[in-house]
Amino acid sequence: MLHKILRTLIFLIAAIQPAWAEEAPIARLKSFLASNSALSADFKQISFDKSGRPAQNSFGKFYLSRPGKFRWNYQKPFVQEIVSNAGKVWFYDADLEQVTVKQLDDSLGSTPALLLTGEVDIEEKFILEEQGQDDGMNWVKLLPKNEESGFKYILIGLNGNQLGGMELSDNFGQLTRIYFSNIQQNPKLDDALFNFKAPKGADVFEN
Repeated sequence: MLHKILRTLIFLIAAIQPAWAEEAPIARLKSFLASNSALSADFKQISFDKSGRPAQNSFGKFYLSRPGKFRWNYQKPFVQEIVSNAGKVWFYDADLEQVTVKQLDDSLGSTPALLLTGEVDIEEKFILEEQGQDDGMNWVKLLPKNEESGFKYILIGLNGNQLGGMELSDNFGQLTRIYFSNIQQNPKLDDALFNFKAPKGADVFEN
């Protein structure tokens, strides 16, 4: 009788454990999004070609202030800035001396960083799927419910309870993965970081 009870308990634990494993990374993602009003980090961005081979590495600094503000400062190999504030996103390319301004919208096609700003209800906009471990992180896949979103999926990697990486696959076949390091949670950030002013002589195009 005792053996039957033990076998039953083992069966139940084996059946329940995958559900716990699946829910844990998603729960940690929700907790991370809810508990961080500000963030700063260094990042490494890897762009892959259509055959899946690394094509270019970029390095820089990322800042986030909720709700709705973020800044990517690309420092190598090219100087670029992406700044979000007051419902707009500014894209600045120093080599081209060009600024493009876009309105934030539900498609999120402009940048996956909008997911971290508190402007998006991820459960309303996405189907969440736990993806297991890779590169020492637990990954959660976000599949857009809107078929016109502009991308196939976004992956968010968690290192414990902390943001570790992101991956974006868009509808043009481009794949980008970002790794974060030197993360500071809830730092005091100057509001001036998120006020973009076009450099003198730069062409400005607003959609």
